[in-house]
Amino acid sequence: MGLVVNQLDKEFPTRSGVLPVLSAVQLSLSPGDGLAVTGPSGSGKSTLLNILGTLETPTRGTVTVDGVNPFTLAEPDLAAFRNRHVGFVFQDHHLLPQCSVLENVLVPTLIAPDPAAEADARRLLERVGLSARLDHRPAELSGGERQRAAIARALIRKPKLLLADEPTGNLDRKTAHAIGELLSELHRQDGVMLVVVTHSQELAKLFPRRAEMNDGRLELQA
Repeated sequence: MGLVVNQLDKEFPTRSGVLPVLSAVQLSLSPGDGLAVTGPSGSGKSTLLNILGTLETPTRGTVTVDGVNPFTLAEPDLAAFRNRHVGFVFQDHHLLPQCSVLENVLVPTLIAPDPAAEADARRLLERVGLSARLDHRPAELSGGERQRAAIARALIRKPKLLLADEPTGNLDRKTAHAIGELLSELHRQDGVMLVVVTHSQELAKLFPRRAEMNDGRLELQA
C-alpha cells in the first residue's frame, strides 16, 4: 500500500493563459519512508505538498493513499480523510496563542473526539521533549519548542502521511538540526510516510530519499 502519485499535473489559469506548475509527477512511498524535496522557489514544491495533503486538487493524474483516491470523495468525506490520515507541519507553527501546548495538540481530535486522545497527547509531548510544558502558551516557548508542539499535533491522529513545509525555515542552525532529527526519528518509529519540502540541504541529508523539483518536474535522486 502506501502513497502512489501517477502522472500528476497541476495548472492554474491566468490572464495570459494556462500556467503549468506540476508536470507528470511520479512518486511512490511505503510506510516508514521519508522523502526530502528540494528545489528553487516557484518550482512547484509547495503545490505538490498541498495536493498530497488534499488542500488543492490536481488538474490531471491520480493520488492514492493506501488505495484510496481522496479526490473522488465528497467534500465532507474528504475533510474527514484529511483529518484522519494526513498530518501537517508548517514553517510557521500555526499554534493557537490562547491555548496551552496540550490543548493545541488536541485540536485535530475535536472533530472526532477520542477518549484516549489526552493520554496520547501527553505521550507525544513526552516524546518530543515537552512534558514539562503542557500548560504553557506558545508565547512562552522557544521557536524550537513551538515546532516540537506542532509536530506532536501533526501526529496526534496517527496519520498515514506526514507533510512538512519548510519546518526548520525560521530556526537557527542547531535547533533546525534537532527538529530535523526529531522528524526523521518519529516518522520511522511510527511507520508514517513523510514528505519534507525544504531549501536546506542539511535537512534534506537527514532523509534516506531525496528529490528535486525543477520547473514542475520531480527528479528523484539515486
